[in-house]
Amino acid sequence: MLIIGSHVGYKKDKQMLGSLEEALSYGANTFMFYTGAPQNTIRYEIDKDKVIEAKEKMLEYNIDINNVIVHAPYIINLANDDPSKYDFSISFLKGEVERCHELGIKYMVLHPGSHVGLGIDKGIENIIHALNIVLEGDFDVTILLETMAGKGSEVGSNFQELKRIIDGIERKELIGVCMDTCHLNDSGYDISDFDSILDEFDKIIGLKYLHCIHINDSKNVRGARKDRHENIGYGTIGFENLLKVLYHEKLSGIPKILETPYILDKPPYKEEIEMIKSRKFNEKLKENVD
Repeated sequence: MLIIGSHVGYKKDKQMLGSLEEALSYGANTFMFYTGAPQNTIRYEIDKDKVIEAKEKMLEYNIDINNVIVHAPYIINLANDDPSKYDFSISFLKGEVERCHELGIKYMVLHPGSHVGLGIDKGIENIIHALNIVLEGDFDVTILLETMAGKGSEVGSNFQELKRIIDGIERKELIGVCMDTCHLNDSGYDISDFDSILDEFDKIIGLKYLHCIHINDSKNVRGARKDRHENIGYGTIGFENLLKVLYHEKLSGIPKILETPYILDKPPYKEEIEMIKSRKFNEKLKENVD
């Protein structure tokens, strides 16, 4: 079964229930959200009644909460050990993990971080140290390291770097990977030969660590290291290549999440999900978003 959804909002009044309702309006059977604004530390107390209501509605619509994803905020950077920022990142990530636990979410996607001139080796060392602290808690939340485009001093733009991080994690049952098709393309991987990408991933890291895939086309040529998402089928990766990822037999149980750009300030996810389910490219997508 195709497990497909998109990024959705999470607002104070309805919280995860509102996220679910937005996802259902797109025809999705999973979704991803931030538990608060990704660019700041403002967090509202979780409404337990809304959590219960959301879980009941998920059962009603046959949505498995184990396929629902939380994304960690961008302001966390575990690769930079600047004393004024490093402890904050660790503490804030701990809080986000605790919020996931309270919501009943099993997977949180995390950008590994940027070493900001410290060098890749030091950046990886800092990430390992921080994650081992975060993962000490008594919870069942797996952190998924996202494959990055390689912009600036980003860590994690190839499988070897992610493997080095995973090797240093003490509780390996709580670490995994989220692939991003745009990021893979922009870092130099050829999505048109996705079988080879999966084979390489399995050899270096292991497919058992892959728990989520962000499905995005790219505005950039392969290897540009820029990270600019494009709507499905409108970028350099192309519709047919993305379909091969979406429907790959080895990935049938893995949630696929759209993070494509809004069109005329409106989310295109309903139309993109329809396009994916029908396997027919919509040439008028950028004209006809409801």
